[in-house]
Amino acid sequence: LPLGSVNVEKGTRFRFFVREGDFARKELDALWTGYKKSSLTNMFEGGETPSPATACMLFSTMDRGTSLFGGKSGLESNKVSEFIPTVPSILGLKANGVIGALDETTKLEGSRKVDSLVHGSAASYAIFSSKSKRPIYSPRQAAGEASKPSAGESSDADDQVAADRIARTLASFDPNTEAAPRDEDGELVLRRREIHSGRAISVSTVEWSVADKMAKPTSALEGYMWDKETEVDRFRERVPLQNLVSQCNLYNLDPSKPKPRDFLGPLKDVANGNDTFVILPECKRMEPSSGSLRKRYNVAKISKELTLAGARAISVNCDPVLFGGALEDITLAREAAQTAAVLETADEGAVAPPIIASDLLLYPYQLYKLRLAGADAVRLMAGALEPKDLLYLTKIAQSLQMQSFLSVSSEKQIQSLVSLSPGSLSAVVVSNRILEDFSFDESGEQALTLLRSDAMKEFVAKHEDVTIFVEGRVGIIERDGADGTKCAANYIKELKDAGAFGAFVAGGLADNEKSVEDAWQTLCDATSV
Repeated sequence: LPLGSVNVEKGTRFRFFVREGDFARKELDALWTGYKKSSLTNMFEGGETPSPATACMLFSTMDRGTSLFGGKSGLESNKVSEFIPTVPSILGLKANGVIGALDETTKLEGSRKVDSLVHGSAASYAIFSSKSKRPIYSPRQAAGEASKPSAGESSDADDQVAADRIARTLASFDPNTEAAPRDEDGELVLRRREIHSGRAISVSTVEWSVADKMAKPTSALEGYMWDKETEVDRFRERVPLQNLVSQCNLYNLDPSKPKPRDFLGPLKDVANGNDTFVILPECKRMEPSSGSLRKRYNVAKISKELTLAGARAISVNCDPVLFGGALEDITLAREAAQTAAVLETADEGAVAPPIIASDLLLYPYQLYKLRLAGADAVRLMAGALEPKDLLYLTKIAQSLQMQSFLSVSSEKQIQSLVSLSPGSLSAVVVSNRILEDFSFDESGEQALTLLRSDAMKEFVAKHEDVTIFVEGRVGIIERDGADGTKCAANYIKELKDAGAFGAFVAGGLADNEKSVEDAWQTLCDATSV
């Protein structure tokens, strides 16, 4: 109501507004549907194509947001992307009120214009476009196009962005000043992300929540998990799980789409007869503790060179949080490997190396995403999952015909795998990774100790068909040999003697002074010493 006193007479009509999330959501849909309808009507009646939207500004009152829309953040701004997907810029601010007419029907009363009102609970959008229909120009985009690297290749700017993101994830935990909490078995105490932290502020009749960063990760792994949960939430907002499962079902029924391949079989074929220690190359862009592994990371090029060099299987780290990867890396690697296999054999039916996806997997949703991307197998981190979650995720992977490799970094984690049913996992990866800060045990003793532990003996006794791999600085760690020499081959021999079948190798192949093929051959020669 206008400020001041109002005379209420008999017959006066009032309109009351109640803040209710579902109705507010429908109101937004109606608003944008009306805008699109009006735009189309003007285009058909006027015969001219409207200028593309260059920006959209959103004004939303303080009482709206997650509290009004049932915890769903960004709903009002997402409507802009939904109805104007090509708009390059969306900006806005929160306000105590929005000024505007009540609705379209009350702007005019006869010849008299109704004054605008201040609305205490509303959202207003302002759409900008060029009157002269000038094309949208972005200096940043133009500069980026001029210096754009080849397809699949990362630029220096991309590497810096990824490094900054990794630094933010690790910055909240400093192992030098605080020790991560551990349980009685020595395992890290891990909490899931807090999503409803904040403090309520009331002003008059309006109440809203101010975000308070009340929770702080107590280890690098915990911070990694929280960032990964946020990443998955964003995926779910775009494509709900039910829709993703349907996409997977249709994908599997399509004869033109690639089917899951046996990942472990080709590696066992390499070792059969000559007892070879198998090197499984991994395409990895960055390490949290050391930064970029290569000057220019091109997953398609690396996969092609590895295929031509004779790799029988390839691992691809597709995690963007700590390793600078992307889900698209799986597809790029698979397609590049297939192309290289065809070129090498001149046979369109050539079998390319299968692909295993390395990521921090916490939800079945991620497994469906990886299957659609073309992964043949997946790596799960036992240190980040409860036993019941391990069981559930391996079953989902089995249903998608993907093999499961489980990474372990402690005896307790190995013990958690004993209860898994035979056939639910294909391999165990014994890691030199220290989960507290995501560095490596540079001595290599962690993996050797686990391979020789009683927990591993118990596991092997129950799961005789499960293959044992190692990961972490293989090809870099050097050990003293019986002949007095110190080299990487001695450490590989110790791993093999302790029961390891092979190793995932990323940093050991990332020699900027050598080609991928030469680095691969050097490491393979070391396994035969």
